[in-house]
Amino acid sequence: MDMSEILREVGRGKRGSRDLNYAEALSVAEHILRQEVSPAQTAAFLMAERMKMENVEELEAFVHACRNSADRLSVFQDGLDCAGPYDGRTKSFMATFPVAFVLAAAGVPVTLHGSEPLPPKWGVTLSMLLRESGIDTTKMDREDARIAAQRTGVMYVSSEEWCAPLRQLRPLREELGFRTVFNTAEKLIDFNHSPYLVFGVFHNTFLDRIAKLLTRFEYRRAYVVQGMEGSEDLYIDRPTRVYAVENGDTKLELVDPAAYELDIPVPEVAWTAAKQLEVAESVLSGEGHIAFVNQVLLNAGFRLYVTGRVGSIEEGVYTCQSLLESGAAYRKYQQWTVSMGGELPDSRALSTYPATSR
Repeated sequence: MDMSEILREVGRGKRGSRDLNYAEALSVAEHILRQEVSPAQTAAFLMAERMKMENVEELEAFVHACRNSADRLSVFQDGLDCAGPYDGRTKSFMATFPVAFVLAAAGVPVTLHGSEPLPPKWGVTLSMLLRESGIDTTKMDREDARIAAQRTGVMYVSSEEWCAPLRQLRPLREELGFRTVFNTAEKLIDFNHSPYLVFGVFHNTFLDRIAKLLTRFEYRRAYVVQGMEGSEDLYIDRPTRVYAVENGDTKLELVDPAAYELDIPVPEVAWTAAKQLEVAESVLSGEGHIAFVNQVLLNAGFRLYVTGRVGSIEEGVYTCQSLLESGAAYRKYQQWTVSMGGELPDSRALSTYPATSR
């Protein structure tokens, strides 16, 4: 592969550049991940791709290259992969975290994954949230993570520990400071071979492109969600645009919280990792603010529907409400925290739960 020639093809500006075909893009991705391309050429390529915008074949190639460079397991048979932004959250509640334990209590295995903060947002990530509970994801033993997943139905994967080339690329990505093709590819490594996926995007233009990309992978059903801060979390104070991907077809849908009497204004919060954990635990323990409780109910109910466990989002919401009120989801969270070597929340009682009003 002649990287100089590749750069000439993709670096001629938005009008003059050409898209790479799958084979070309795969070769480039593999060379970059093996560090067989200089940092300067890697940076130039990522910048050129950012300017011209990656096409579906290029995205597919980079996903496959990342998958080939990663450790991947098959702990669950019918699990859901939750692919949120690795650059984290700055303005919204990370509902996907407590939702995972509601789903596990409903019998749906869940894979969460992420890393330390990345550009462009540099927000609060799952890794930071877990550290607040005493779980250091940088030192997490993979076997312990697998055992915790088997015991509880929830797996957390530290992407840069399970895909070493991503860790090696971090300094360059931090220095560049903008979104690159790896911001998409790393979220689709599918560490657990999950048949179901919810994938978060930010921009309308990316919504359609990712939906087309997902038709090329063997998901039984996948949903692209234009959620909060580009996450897979549905809004609770307004409708959310989603693309359903199934059997090679895509369909644009709208999920409206008002249809389930869950719409409510969200209070302003200064989100830190500690605050994210505090709010997540308050929802799971039955003591959460109604807006965040409703957000967890909507997202958990939606994901039960995505995985085919219920016939409608409404049925999913009521199923998840029962799991919250009974304490089943909170017990699952406590079991997982202990299995991961974390610290149990202080002053929590499993015996009493305030009823969740809707």
